[in-house]
Amino acid sequence: MLATRLSRPLSRLPGKTLSACDRENGARRPLLLGSTSFIPIGRRTYASAAEPVGSKAVLVTGCDSGFGFSLAKHLHSKGFLVFAGCLMKDKGHDGVKELDSLNSDRLRTVQLNVCSSEEVEKVVEIVRSSLKDPEKAHVVNAHLSLSCPGMWGLVNNAGISTFGEVEFTSLETYKQVAEVNLWGTVRMTKSFLPLIRRAKGRVVNISSMLGRMANPARSPYCITKFGVEAFSDCLRYEMYPLGVKVSVVEPGNFIAATSLYSPESIQAIAKKMWEELPEVVRKDYGKKYFDEKIAKMETYCSSGSTDTSPVIDAVTHALTATTPYTRYHPMDYYWWLRMQIMTHLPGAISDMIYIR
Repeated sequence: MLATRLSRPLSRLPGKTLSACDRENGARRPLLLGSTSFIPIGRRTYASAAEPVGSKAVLVTGCDSGFGFSLAKHLHSKGFLVFAGCLMKDKGHDGVKELDSLNSDRLRTVQLNVCSSEEVEKVVEIVRSSLKDPEKAHVVNAHLSLSCPGMWGLVNNAGISTFGEVEFTSLETYKQVAEVNLWGTVRMTKSFLPLIRRAKGRVVNISSMLGRMANPARSPYCITKFGVEAFSDCLRYEMYPLGVKVSVVEPGNFIAATSLYSPESIQAIAKKMWEELPEVVRKDYGKKYFDEKIAKMETYCSSGSTDTSPVIDAVTHALTATTPYTRYHPMDYYWWLRMQIMTHLPGAISDMIYIR
Protein backbone atom coordinates (compact mmCIF):
# COMPACT_ATOMS: atom_id res chain seq x y z
CA MET A 1 0.00 0.00 0.00
CA LEU A 2 2.79 2.43 0.96
CA ALA A 3 4.75 1.63 -2.19
CA THR A 4 1.65 2.19 -4.32
CA ARG A 5 0.95 5.58 -2.76
CA LEU A 6 4.53 6.69 -3.24
CA SER A 7 4.84 5.47 -6.81
CA ARG A 8 1.70 7.12 -8.17
CA PRO A 9 2.73 10.78 -7.71
CA LEU A 10 6.36 10.06 -8.58
CA SER A 11 5.37 8.25 -11.77
CA ARG A 12 3.71 11.41 -13.04
CA LEU A 13 6.95 13.40 -12.82
CA PRO A 14 8.87 13.83 -16.09
CA GLY A 15 12.42 12.59 -16.32
CA LYS A 16 14.34 9.37 -16.24
CA THR A 17 15.13 6.66 -13.76
CA LEU A 18 18.15 7.36 -11.59
CA SER A 19 20.86 4.75 -11.15
CA ALA A 20 22.73 5.09 -7.89
CA CYS A 21 25.69 3.34 -6.38
CA ASP A 22 25.29 1.34 -3.19
CA ARG A 23 28.22 2.64 -1.13
CA GLU A 24 28.23 -0.45 1.06
CA ASN A 25 29.03 -3.01 -1.64
CA GLY A 26 29.76 -0.96 -4.76
CA ALA A 27 26.82 -2.34 -6.78
CA ARG A 28 24.65 -0.03 -8.85
CA ARG A 29 20.88 -0.32 -8.74
CA PRO A 30 18.02 1.73 -10.15
CA LEU A 31 16.00 4.01 -7.90
CA LEU A 32 12.26 4.17 -8.41
CA LEU A 33 12.04 7.88 -9.07
CA GLY A 34 10.35 9.64 -11.95
CA SER A 35 12.60 12.69 -11.85
CA THR A 36 15.84 13.80 -10.24
CA SER A 37 15.39 17.51 -10.74
CA PHE A 38 13.99 18.07 -7.27
CA ILE A 39 17.00 16.61 -5.47
CA PRO A 40 19.15 19.43 -4.02
CA ILE A 41 22.65 18.09 -4.57
CA GLY A 42 25.86 18.76 -6.41
CA ARG A 43 26.76 22.26 -7.55
CA ARG A 44 23.45 23.91 -6.89
CA THR A 45 22.52 27.39 -8.05
CA TYR A 46 20.53 29.48 -5.59
CA ALA A 47 17.82 31.86 -6.75
CA SER A 48 17.47 34.04 -3.66
CA ALA A 49 18.54 37.68 -3.87
CA ALA A 50 21.78 38.59 -2.11
CA GLU A 51 22.50 41.07 0.64
CA PRO A 52 25.18 43.66 -0.18
CA VAL A 53 28.47 42.38 1.23
CA GLY A 54 30.15 45.72 1.77
CA SER A 55 32.82 45.23 4.44
CA LYS A 56 30.85 42.88 6.67
CA ALA A 57 32.93 40.94 9.17
CA VAL A 58 32.79 37.14 9.23
CA LEU A 59 34.65 34.74 11.49
CA VAL A 60 35.31 31.20 10.24
CA THR A 61 36.73 28.54 12.55
CA GLY A 62 38.99 25.68 11.49
CA CYS A 63 40.74 27.50 8.65
CA ASP A 64 44.04 25.61 8.75
CA SER A 65 42.78 23.29 5.99
CA GLY A 66 39.67 21.76 4.42
CA PHE A 67 36.38 23.64 4.22
CA GLY A 68 37.58 26.45 6.50
CA PHE A 69 40.67 27.20 4.44
CA SER A 70 38.66 27.32 1.20
CA LEU A 71 35.90 29.36 2.82
CA ALA A 72 38.31 31.99 4.15
CA LYS A 73 39.76 32.57 0.69
CA HIS A 74 36.38 32.51 -1.04
CA LEU A 75 34.64 34.90 1.36
CA HIS A 76 37.62 37.24 1.14
CA SER A 77 37.26 37.23 -2.66
CA LYS A 78 33.60 38.16 -2.20
CA GLY A 79 34.52 41.31 -0.28
CA PHE A 80 34.01 40.17 3.32
CA LEU A 81 36.30 41.17 6.17
CA VAL A 82 37.39 37.66 7.17
CA PHE A 83 38.78 36.53 10.51
CA ALA A 84 40.21 33.06 9.91
CA GLY A 85 40.44 31.07 13.12
CA CYS A 86 43.38 28.66 12.91
CA LEU A 87 44.33 26.05 15.48
CA MET A 88 47.90 25.86 14.18
CA LYS A 89 48.64 29.54 13.59
CA ASP A 90 51.25 29.70 16.33
CA LYS A 91 52.95 26.61 14.85
CA GLY A 92 53.37 28.03 11.36
CA HIS A 93 50.99 25.67 9.55
CA ASP A 94 51.21 25.75 5.74
CA GLY A 95 47.54 26.70 5.38
CA VAL A 96 48.01 29.65 7.72
CA LYS A 97 51.06 30.79 5.80
CA GLU A 98 49.13 30.70 2.53
CA LEU A 99 46.30 32.79 3.96
CA ASP A 100 48.76 35.28 5.43
CA SER A 101 50.56 35.48 2.09
CA LEU A 102 47.52 37.20 0.60
CA ASN A 103 48.67 40.31 2.47
CA SER A 104 45.15 41.69 2.62
CA ASP A 105 43.71 44.07 5.17
CA ARG A 106 40.43 42.16 4.79
CA LEU A 107 41.77 38.75 5.84
CA ARG A 108 43.34 38.19 9.21
CA THR A 109 44.36 34.82 10.67
CA VAL A 110 43.94 34.45 14.43
CA GLN A 111 45.09 31.75 16.81
CA LEU A 112 41.93 29.89 17.83
CA ASN A 113 41.35 26.64 19.64
CA VAL A 114 37.57 26.38 20.04
CA CYS A 115 38.11 24.18 23.12
CA SER A 116 39.92 27.01 24.93
CA SER A 117 37.71 29.64 26.55
CA GLU A 118 40.76 31.86 26.95
CA GLU A 119 41.63 31.77 23.23
CA VAL A 120 38.00 32.29 22.25
CA GLU A 121 37.72 35.39 24.44
CA LYS A 122 40.96 36.77 23.02
CA VAL A 123 39.52 36.45 19.51
CA VAL A 124 36.29 38.15 20.64
CA GLU A 125 38.36 41.14 21.71
CA ILE A 126 40.37 41.12 18.48
CA VAL A 127 37.18 41.18 16.43
CA ARG A 128 35.50 43.75 18.66
CA SER A 129 38.46 46.10 18.44
CA SER A 130 38.50 45.76 14.64
CA LEU A 131 34.86 46.75 14.19
CA LYS A 132 33.57 50.28 13.91
CA ASP A 133 31.35 51.07 16.90
CA PRO A 134 30.42 47.42 17.60
CA GLU A 135 28.37 48.39 20.64
CA LYS A 136 26.13 50.57 18.43
CA ALA A 137 25.49 47.91 15.82
CA HIS A 138 22.03 47.23 17.24
CA VAL A 139 20.68 50.47 15.76
CA VAL A 140 21.12 49.34 12.14
CA ASN A 141 19.05 46.84 10.22
CA ALA A 142 20.04 43.83 8.14
CA HIS A 143 21.47 46.14 5.42
CA LEU A 144 24.44 47.24 7.50
CA SER A 145 26.03 50.55 6.64
CA LEU A 146 29.73 50.58 5.82
CA SER A 147 30.36 53.00 8.66
CA CYS A 148 29.07 50.48 11.21
CA PRO A 149 29.52 46.98 9.80
CA GLY A 150 29.20 45.10 13.07
CA MET A 151 29.82 41.36 13.33
CA TRP A 152 27.84 39.95 10.42
CA GLY A 153 28.59 36.25 10.48
CA LEU A 154 29.99 33.31 12.41
CA VAL A 155 30.75 30.05 10.60
CA ASN A 156 31.30 27.21 13.06
CA ASN A 157 33.36 24.91 10.88
CA ALA A 158 36.08 23.52 13.18
CA GLY A 159 35.65 19.83 13.77
CA ILE A 160 37.34 16.47 14.17
CA SER A 161 36.22 12.97 13.31
CA THR A 162 36.98 9.41 14.26
CA PHE A 163 35.58 5.93 13.73
CA GLY A 164 35.08 2.72 15.64
CA GLU A 165 32.17 0.67 16.91
CA VAL A 166 30.87 1.43 20.38
CA GLU A 167 32.82 -1.37 22.10
CA PHE A 168 35.96 -0.36 20.20
CA THR A 169 35.81 3.33 21.18
CA SER A 170 37.09 4.69 24.47
CA LEU A 171 35.07 7.07 26.57
CA GLU A 172 37.94 9.54 26.28
CA THR A 173 37.53 9.54 22.49
CA TYR A 174 33.82 10.32 22.82
CA LYS A 175 34.64 13.27 25.07
CA GLN A 176 37.42 14.54 22.81
CA VAL A 177 35.25 14.62 19.69
CA ALA A 178 32.36 16.25 21.57
CA GLU A 179 34.61 18.93 23.05
CA VAL A 180 35.51 20.18 19.57
CA ASN A 181 32.45 19.50 17.46
CA LEU A 182 29.66 20.23 19.92
CA TRP A 183 30.94 22.24 22.87
CA GLY A 184 33.29 24.20 20.60
CA THR A 185 30.29 25.25 18.51
CA VAL A 186 28.30 26.21 21.61
CA ARG A 187 31.25 28.08 23.13
CA MET A 188 31.94 30.08 19.98
CA THR A 189 28.28 30.92 19.42
CA LYS A 190 27.66 32.11 22.97
CA SER A 191 30.80 34.24 22.94
CA PHE A 192 30.04 36.00 19.65
CA LEU A 193 26.25 36.13 19.80
CA PRO A 194 26.02 39.60 21.39
CA LEU A 195 27.94 41.11 18.46
CA ILE A 196 26.00 39.13 15.87
CA ARG A 197 22.65 39.83 17.50
CA ARG A 198 23.27 43.58 17.50
CA ALA A 199 24.15 43.43 13.82
CA LYS A 200 21.16 41.18 13.00
CA GLY A 201 23.69 38.87 11.38
CA ARG A 202 24.07 35.19 10.60
CA VAL A 203 25.20 32.00 12.32
CA VAL A 204 26.13 29.11 10.03
CA ASN A 205 26.91 25.77 11.65
CA ILE A 206 28.66 23.04 9.69
CA SER A 207 27.00 19.80 10.66
CA SER A 208 26.94 16.65 8.51
CA MET A 209 24.59 14.20 6.87
CA LEU A 210 25.56 12.11 9.93
CA GLY A 211 23.86 14.74 12.05
CA ARG A 212 20.57 13.56 10.57
CA MET A 213 21.12 9.81 10.27
CA ALA A 214 23.29 7.41 12.25
CA ASN A 215 25.87 5.11 10.73
CA PRO A 216 27.69 2.05 12.11
CA ALA A 217 31.15 2.70 13.53
CA ARG A 218 30.62 6.50 13.62
CA SER A 219 28.80 7.00 16.94
CA PRO A 220 31.26 9.55 18.45
CA TYR A 221 30.91 11.77 15.38
CA CYS A 222 27.15 11.22 14.96
CA ILE A 223 26.44 12.14 18.57
CA THR A 224 28.18 15.48 18.22
CA LYS A 225 26.57 16.37 14.91
CA PHE A 226 23.09 15.40 16.15
CA GLY A 227 23.83 17.80 19.01
CA VAL A 228 24.85 20.57 16.59
CA GLU A 229 21.54 20.09 14.75
CA ALA A 230 19.51 20.39 17.96
CA PHE A 231 21.51 23.38 19.17
CA SER A 232 21.06 25.12 15.81
CA ASP A 233 17.30 24.57 15.82
CA CYS A 234 16.93 25.95 19.34
CA LEU A 235 19.10 28.94 18.47
CA ARG A 236 17.12 29.60 15.29
CA TYR A 237 13.84 29.67 17.22
CA GLU A 238 15.27 32.08 19.78
CA MET A 239 16.98 34.38 17.31
CA TYR A 240 14.13 34.63 14.78
CA PRO A 241 12.31 37.50 16.52
CA LEU A 242 15.64 39.30 16.95
CA GLY A 243 16.50 39.29 13.26
CA VAL A 244 19.40 36.82 13.40
CA LYS A 245 19.26 34.01 10.83
CA VAL A 246 20.68 30.58 11.67
CA SER A 247 21.49 27.97 9.04
CA VAL A 248 22.90 24.46 9.09
CA VAL A 249 25.05 23.00 6.31
CA GLU A 250 25.02 19.20 6.16
CA PRO A 251 27.80 18.00 3.84
CA GLY A 252 27.89 14.47 2.51
CA ASN A 253 31.11 12.49 2.18
CA PHE A 254 33.90 14.99 1.49
CA ILE A 255 36.62 13.15 3.39
CA ALA A 256 38.78 12.90 0.29
CA ALA A 257 38.63 16.69 -0.11
CA THR A 258 39.24 17.64 3.51
CA SER A 259 42.13 15.25 4.20
CA LEU A 260 40.58 14.09 7.46
CA TYR A 261 41.95 10.61 6.89
CA SER A 262 44.66 8.95 4.87
CA PRO A 263 45.22 5.19 4.58
CA GLU A 264 48.17 5.64 6.93
CA SER A 265 46.19 7.56 9.55
CA ILE A 266 43.36 5.01 9.43
CA GLN A 267 45.80 2.18 10.05
CA ALA A 268 47.47 4.13 12.87
CA ILE A 269 44.12 4.75 14.57
CA ALA A 270 43.13 1.11 14.10
CA LYS A 271 46.41 -0.19 15.55
CA LYS A 272 46.10 1.98 18.65
CA MET A 273 42.42 1.08 19.04
CA TRP A 274 43.10 -2.66 18.87
CA GLU A 275 45.98 -2.48 21.33
CA GLU A 276 43.87 -0.59 23.88
CA LEU A 277 40.81 -2.86 23.68
CA PRO A 278 39.93 -4.91 26.74
CA GLU A 279 40.92 -8.55 26.32
CA VAL A 280 37.29 -9.71 26.51
CA VAL A 281 36.36 -7.46 23.56
CA ARG A 282 39.29 -8.65 21.43
CA LYS A 283 38.45 -12.27 22.20
CA ASP A 284 34.71 -11.99 21.50
CA TYR A 285 35.00 -10.05 18.22
CA GLY A 286 38.26 -11.43 16.88
CA LYS A 287 40.89 -9.77 14.70
CA LYS A 288 39.21 -10.81 11.45
CA TYR A 289 35.98 -8.94 12.30
CA PHE A 290 37.95 -5.90 13.43
CA ASP A 291 40.05 -5.82 10.24
CA GLU A 292 36.93 -6.11 8.06
CA LYS A 293 35.47 -3.01 9.70
CA ILE A 294 38.69 -1.08 9.20
CA ALA A 295 38.76 -2.09 5.53
CA LYS A 296 35.20 -0.83 5.11
CA MET A 297 36.20 2.51 6.65
CA GLU A 298 39.09 2.78 4.19
CA THR A 299 36.71 2.18 1.30
CA TYR A 300 34.32 4.84 2.59
CA CYS A 301 37.11 7.40 2.95
CA SER A 302 38.40 6.84 -0.58
CA SER A 303 34.94 7.20 -2.16
CA GLY A 304 34.20 10.78 -1.13
CA SER A 305 34.00 13.85 -3.34
CA THR A 306 37.17 15.87 -3.92
CA ASP A 307 35.28 19.03 -4.93
CA THR A 308 34.37 21.24 -1.95
CA SER A 309 32.60 23.88 -4.05
CA PRO A 310 29.05 22.68 -3.19
CA VAL A 311 29.80 23.25 0.50
CA ILE A 312 31.44 26.63 -0.17
CA ASP A 313 28.45 27.71 -2.28
CA ALA A 314 26.02 26.66 0.46
CA VAL A 315 27.82 28.63 3.19
CA THR A 316 28.13 31.67 0.92
CA HIS A 317 24.40 31.59 0.22
CA ALA A 318 23.64 31.27 3.94
CA LEU A 319 25.72 34.39 4.60
CA THR A 320 24.55 36.53 1.68
CA ALA A 321 20.98 35.55 0.77
CA THR A 322 18.13 37.77 1.87
CA THR A 323 16.27 34.62 2.91
CA PRO A 324 18.83 31.89 3.63
CA TYR A 325 17.71 28.29 3.93
CA THR A 326 17.35 26.55 7.26
CA ARG A 327 19.35 23.55 5.99
CA TYR A 328 21.66 22.95 3.05
CA HIS A 329 22.42 19.48 1.70
CA PRO A 330 25.60 19.46 -0.41
CA MET A 331 25.86 15.73 -1.09
CA ASP A 332 25.54 13.24 -3.92
CA TYR A 333 22.41 11.35 -4.97
CA TYR A 334 23.08 8.23 -2.93
CA TRP A 335 23.50 10.00 0.40
CA TRP A 336 20.66 12.47 -0.18
CA LEU A 337 18.22 9.66 -0.88
CA ARG A 338 19.52 7.58 2.00
CA MET A 339 19.03 10.54 4.36
CA GLN A 340 15.43 11.00 3.20
CA ILE A 341 14.66 7.32 3.69
CA MET A 342 16.29 7.13 7.11
CA THR A 343 14.64 10.32 8.40
CA HIS A 344 11.17 10.00 6.86
CA LEU A 345 10.32 6.30 6.71
CA PRO A 346 9.82 3.87 9.62
CA GLY A 347 13.03 2.55 11.11
CA ALA A 348 12.12 -1.02 10.18
CA ILE A 349 12.21 -0.07 6.49
CA SER A 350 15.51 1.84 6.56
CA ASP A 351 17.09 -0.91 8.69
CA MET A 352 16.01 -3.50 6.14
CA ILE A 353 17.57 -1.50 3.30
CA TYR A 354 20.82 -0.31 4.85
CA ILE A 355 21.59 -2.35 7.97
CA ARG A 356 20.36 -5.90 7.58
